[in-house]
Amino acid sequence: MRSGTVIVLILTISALAQNSPKPAAQPEPKSVTVPITLSHNRVIIDVSLPLPDGTMRRVHAWVDSGNPELYLSQRLFERTGGSLSCDGQVCSATPPVEMSIGGMTITLGGRIPGSGIKEAKVSAGGAPIAPGLDADINIPSTVLRNYDVLINFPDHELTIAKPGSLKFKGVTAKVMVNARNGVIQVPSQIENKKYNLGLDLGSSISFLAADLFDKLSAAHPDWPHMTGAVGPANMRGLPDELKWKLMRVDRVQYGPLYLTGVPFVNFPEEAMTSFKLRAGISTAGLLGANALMNYRVGLDYAHSTVYFDIGRTFNFPDFDVIGLILRPENDGRFTILGIADFNGQPSVDGVQAGDRLTAVDSIAVSGSTMGQVWSMLGGEPGKERTLAVERAGKQFTVVAKVQHFLGEIADKDEGKRKTRKR
Repeated sequence: MRSGTVIVLILTISALAQNSPKPAAQPEPKSVTVPITLSHNRVIIDVSLPLPDGTMRRVHAWVDSGNPELYLSQRLFERTGGSLSCDGQVCSATPPVEMSIGGMTITLGGRIPGSGIKEAKVSAGGAPIAPGLDADINIPSTVLRNYDVLINFPDHELTIAKPGSLKFKGVTAKVMVNARNGVIQVPSQIENKKYNLGLDLGSSISFLAADLFDKLSAAHPDWPHMTGAVGPANMRGLPDELKWKLMRVDRVQYGPLYLTGVPFVNFPEEAMTSFKLRAGISTAGLLGANALMNYRVGLDYAHSTVYFDIGRTFNFPDFDVIGLILRPENDGRFTILGIADFNGQPSVDGVQAGDRLTAVDSIAVSGSTMGQVWSMLGGEPGKERTLAVERAGKQFTVVAKVQHFLGEIADKDEGKRKTRKR
């Protein structure tokens, strides 16, 4: 009797469990806000990607609003699967279908054939998508253009939402959005002449077309300028970064903003040609994240509008650094490409091109990001840093001073601004 009663009871409970209503699936969020890490002025966030075994892989992603191409690290490609084809040094792969940002599904390759991104570029070796950048994937303009996006630099947050879901704040600029790839151009003025300048929040520095750069430089020899990509201009350690010219443009009208003392690099001709093709219209360069660190920048792609909401007014020193020009390597090490001059003299003694930087003030740099290394190399002008350097297998140290590159000083005798040319 007792065993029969127990069996009946179990069957009854089982039936009730099967007939009881299941919890409703949570609706997909229309908007999510996630923290960001600023690394060398680049916006890095955590995202999750589905793997073939049904699990999710959490990786770092670079929010790259000026680039329409999707990039994957080789190590991420190997985990997500798909086909791979290579032509010389360039490899293309089947893109992941989607990623998740804060629980919100973001479409990449698309489930419907012919929709979404057709292919992803895969970087060589096991490094991230670029040496010195802690990211296994980027989020390009071709993905961002399908959403409302708010990059909050002062509060280190990113919000992404379905179109029409965000209530943007700040002054507005009607912009030109390339419908094919989501690249943005903003109507601007320099020296009372009109230009289009791209909005590239994935770039650590701003660029001007070489002819415009040279014209402004010749007309304003008093504006701070120098040769050699240091600090935020030292993007990837390209060979021509040794020869890049930098200049602080006195005033730029960027949509509704009036920005002063903006550092620009002369756009290399080959890169400028590629950028013009991406823009799809006449352009004179781009404004990078370095010029907008005090703003919350809202991207309303659906209405071709950008919002600028001021969050702070303090300008952080951007070129108070040791004058090295570095190249991050795939193995995590850093090669010294060259030394920038300061007041006509090499800014660091005892170091030469080809040396390896191994530590700053006894902190090893191998495996660090460019942003982390430049944080070590920055500081108050005159501050000394002890650099550990390797040359031909031998280790030695040098002491270098932080210099105030691209800076101005007051002429006390004349009571006027005087510029140091560097």
